[in-house]
Amino acid sequence: MAIATGLAAAASCAPKKEAPKVLVLYYSQTSNTKAVAEQIADALKADIEEIVPVNPYDGDFKATIDRCKEEMAQGVLPEIESLKADVAAYDVIFLGYPVWFGTYAPPVARLLKDVSFAGKKIVPFCTFGSGGLDSSIEQLAEAQPEAEILPGYGVRAARMDAVPRELDRFLKAGGFLEGEYVASEEFPAQARITEEETAIFDAAVDGYPMLHAKAVSSASRKGPDGMEYAFMAIDNPREDAPADLPPSGPIFVYVLVEEGHAPVFTQVVR
Repeated sequence: MAIATGLAAAASCAPKKEAPKVLVLYYSQTSNTKAVAEQIADALKADIEEIVPVNPYDGDFKATIDRCKEEMAQGVLPEIESLKADVAAYDVIFLGYPVWFGTYAPPVARLLKDVSFAGKKIVPFCTFGSGGLDSSIEQLAEAQPEAEILPGYGVRAARMDAVPRELDRFLKAGGFLEGEYVASEEFPAQARITEEETAIFDAAVDGYPMLHAKAVSSASRKGPDGMEYAFMAIDNPREDAPADLPPSGPIFVYVLVEEGHAPVFTQVVR
């Protein structure tokens, strides 16, 4: 009894492990990434700061694309305002951005060039039209080789209503929030696609102008929100594509079918 009492007293006096200090950094043009950033900061009671270009990208879609193409051709990155937060004071950085041209938007590229995240844990999160989470994470790791890049979260701009439930699971899976969540199993191997699966795929991508794909195989699993499909597909060139454009390789298109809802694709991995 005396030994047990002593152990209990020692345990009660042991210092508690400090929670990591978290900063949410984000760039947002249309407010979608901002909405995700604010939900993360609110859930984690974290500090938050916006990455602000000196010369904002405040034009329409075409104007933004044209400016980005010109900047890439010239090999320049936009200047950004100095951060108010001291990155060195944080353990974990949630870094958010829209995906442009398959990777993080130029203001984030400038940040990664100007600021070292060495020794920090970086959690990427992004919004996109069709995909780009995986490719942007690869470039993030190249840009900050001395940082630890953790699994990221991405969501299509067309699916912003799914963010609260998906983000809750993501933060719990990463150990940032306490609580139970349903983890998805791995997809099984790809198999010959059925007529029913072809119809699901076609319905999911119908009307999206940047995707002209035909599914060739599929895999499915039961997810927390419904049936999830991983389709391997061939992306056909658009009618206005250059005649000498090389054929596209296989892509993966992920589709969710919730009960009572039409199929919707969640991301494309090229």
